Amino acid sequence: MASGRDGDGTVGKALEVLDQVAAFGRPVRFSELLAQSRYPKATLYRFVQTLTNQGMLAFDDERGTYALGVRLVRLAHAAWRQSSLAPIARPHIDVLSRDVGETVHLAQLDNAQVLYVDKRNAREPIEMYSQAGKVGPAYCTGVGKAMLAFLPEAQLQRILPQQSFHRFTPQTLADEAALRAELGQVAKRGHAFDREEHEPGIICVALPILSAGGRVLGALSVTGTTGRSSLAGLEALVPRIRQTAEAIAAELESWRFPEGMRQAGE
Repeated sequence: MASGRDGDGTVGKALEVLDQVAAFGRPVRFSELLAQSRYPKATLYRFVQTLTNQGMLAFDDERGTYALGVRLVRLAHAAWRQSSLAPIARPHIDVLSRDVGETVHLAQLDNAQVLYVDKRNAREPIEMYSQAGKVGPAYCTGVGKAMLAFLPEAQLQRILPQQSFHRFTPQTLADEAALRAELGQVAKRGHAFDREEHEPGIICVALPILSAGGRVLGALSVTGTTGRSSLAGLEALVPRIRQTAEAIAAELESWRFPEGMRQAGE
């Protein structure tokens, strides 16, 4: 859960409570929220009641639980529709997933993390962490490394110290030096791998989506499992993935994607 900043005042604290509810991934009781909250009971209750009154949270009288509200869902859908990347990319990733028969992810950078913007499942879906709307680590995911490798150095210097370098698996890169070495290889070959670095048994190949000026707009990955895929097999799909990434970038350019707009994390 992202912690709110005191300097952001009441709005920042309310958003922190929303993040806390969302992090449970299910309807949650007030007592559960209180157990994890940094706020006193009365303060937390006031935030929860205000969010409920505003439709950002919904309260189930029978179960005594809170969940994300309809108003918040409506705002999320509006944000997705207004995103330049997601709606434009959707038909392209539909075709890519159908052609390769594997799971396709579309992602952007969200400050120092990866935001999964869209996902198309394989013909035979597999269970994994990534879902549209979820935030994941940048340093140990294919899409994360694909984007990091093509960032300007000044931006990279701000982002790398924010990586946790938590060891999810024995293959997870453990420090900034190891990540920088890996990013150098990604920049040379033009694509990144996830070698079971975030989840055991999950591998992928990923490419950045770059503007004509070389700015990172997002990333695409094709993901499989070690039980039915190999890194070599996924790497063979790079030309097809690159074709999709370039088609998305070209369409974004035709929509006059603002080259001067600051990217999340800058």
